[in-house]
Amino acid sequence: MYVLPSLFTAGNIAAGFYAITQSLQGTAGDYGYFDRAAIAIALAVPFDALDGRIARLTNTESDFGKELDSLADVITFGVAPAVLAYVWGFRMLPMAGNLIFRQKMIEIGVFVCFLFLICGACRLARFNVMVNPQPQNPGRPGRKYFVGMPIPAAAGVVVSVVHCFNGAPIDNPWISLVWLGLVLFAGFLMVSRWRFWSAKEIRVESRQPMRLLIVLVVLCVLLVKWSEYVLIVVALAYMVSGLWARLMYASQAKASRARRAVDNSAS
Repeated sequence: MYVLPSLFTAGNIAAGFYAITQSLQGTAGDYGYFDRAAIAIALAVPFDALDGRIARLTNTESDFGKELDSLADVITFGVAPAVLAYVWGFRMLPMAGNLIFRQKMIEIGVFVCFLFLICGACRLARFNVMVNPQPQNPGRPGRKYFVGMPIPAAAGVVVSVVHCFNGAPIDNPWISLVWLGLVLFAGFLMVSRWRFWSAKEIRVESRQPMRLLIVLVVLCVLLVKWSEYVLIVVALAYMVSGLWARLMYASQAKASRARRAVDNSAS
């Protein structure tokens, strides 16, 4: 039974390694390689979600499994999307127009994709060492949140955009600037202390899982029919949710300080 969760973790690593190989082969001109790399990383998300739950359900949690899971996440959701983001968004820029600007974008792209990777590694290290971490902008009491965007979600932002364009790489250096900002922002969100919904209140071991089953079936149908649009909507919505929560908390805190100032002046 102890092997079962590790098998899912191994599947996670296999998907990440496959994605890296596909990203490198995409430089030959077949853009389907990029799409397959993005799909492989997206398919690794269920493996990452299931290994921990299976370990808890079967009472087979171990320090070895936790460390292996973190290393797998660095490969699949750190290295693989960073390589894909660089090759797809910068390395494949056409050899036309302003070649100096193109070269600068490639050089900056290497650095930004490395920042994405190191932010993801730091996010995992912080998650491993902190006990009951609290976000900088607390949410509803009793509800569990992630502190910073999880690395699978950040990888999901990268792969959802690539898959939305069916692997066709960016061919305009100015559009690559937008891609640069998106990758950089995703990296920042991972090391931020903003709150993100953890979904830990969803209990798969419920005695009446009908609602969850219906949601999963509908989601699977939508993914089969319109995966290019569903993935990017879900990924970007989750990313924006953290920003929205931070802005709403700042607005409420500012309003609270203003009310206290008025009360103090009145007294």
